[in-house]
Amino acid sequence: MNNKVIVIALGGNALIREGQRGANAEQFENVQRSLDGIIYCLKQGYRVVITHGNGPQVGNMLLMVEASRGSVPEIPLGVCVADTEGAIGYMIQQSLTNRLRREGIDRCVVTVLTQVIVDKNDKAFTNPTKPIGPFFRKDDAERFQREKGWQIVEDSHRGYRRVVASPNPLKIVEERAIKTLLEAGDIVIAAGGGGIPVVQRENGDLEGVDVVIDKDLASSVLARGINAERLVMLTGVEQACLNYRKPNERALSKLTVSDAVRYLEEGHFLPGSMEPKVRAAINFLTWGGDVAIITSLDGAEEAMEGRRGTIIRHV
Repeated sequence: MNNKVIVIALGGNALIREGQRGANAEQFENVQRSLDGIIYCLKQGYRVVITHGNGPQVGNMLLMVEASRGSVPEIPLGVCVADTEGAIGYMIQQSLTNRLRREGIDRCVVTVLTQVIVDKNDKAFTNPTKPIGPFFRKDDAERFQREKGWQIVEDSHRGYRRVVASPNPLKIVEERAIKTLLEAGDIVIAAGGGGIPVVQRENGDLEGVDVVIDKDLASSVLARGINAERLVMLTGVEQACLNYRKPNERALSKLTVSDAVRYLEEGHFLPGSMEPKVRAAINFLTWGGDVAIITSLDGAEEAMEGRRGTIIRHV
């Protein structure tokens, strides 16, 4: 094993794919189909940290909270994030442990419930932008907006979703523990769903807040903190594109940081979708990372070899 560290961020469709309801059996099956890229990186000698999304799961959990209001104590959003981080971590941990045994790889997989510090004065608290939960038809979305007071937006031309506040991640609280596990040779699952959002009080105490953190931005902060060389973001599309879903759409196979910044400022990447991935890549490389990659769930191996996806470098 070498000392190179890679952070692999699994998108929400690693667990719930388009057209699925998200039953546990479906999620386990999807996770098992998403492990090839992780196994490839392990065989290349990388120390691996896995992050993952939780947008559909935490949204579904909030629907259950709404449905049971008055019958059981209400679960706040921050705790829903923690619950789904643990549940999804378990699915990945068990699935990867089984796959490692079949591959003859003797490694331990550990899920770390991860707290992520945000700024209590972040303007995002008053400007909800992060989509969570299932997609709705327009009429259903308007009804939820009236009846529940939700803020609803159209998400990437795929339907309507609830949005909640999503402040920028600043620091991973359990960073030292994650480093220690990596040094011991363990595979770590961390910052699931962007991590459990907390603020730091004047006396230094941590306190949970009812927001969510973008998992790609949190993955970037984590990658910086553990000195990762590569950040790989696996999602539902092959590459980042200019003019996405327009007649003049153009896929991007290679990008420099300066080009990525320019395209981001020109508004080519959709908020809540590709925009945070590109921002995460820019942040990671600016902080000293070597390579950031955006590709599909089944494209990790070829992308690592430079033959697939969008590969972003300094120059």
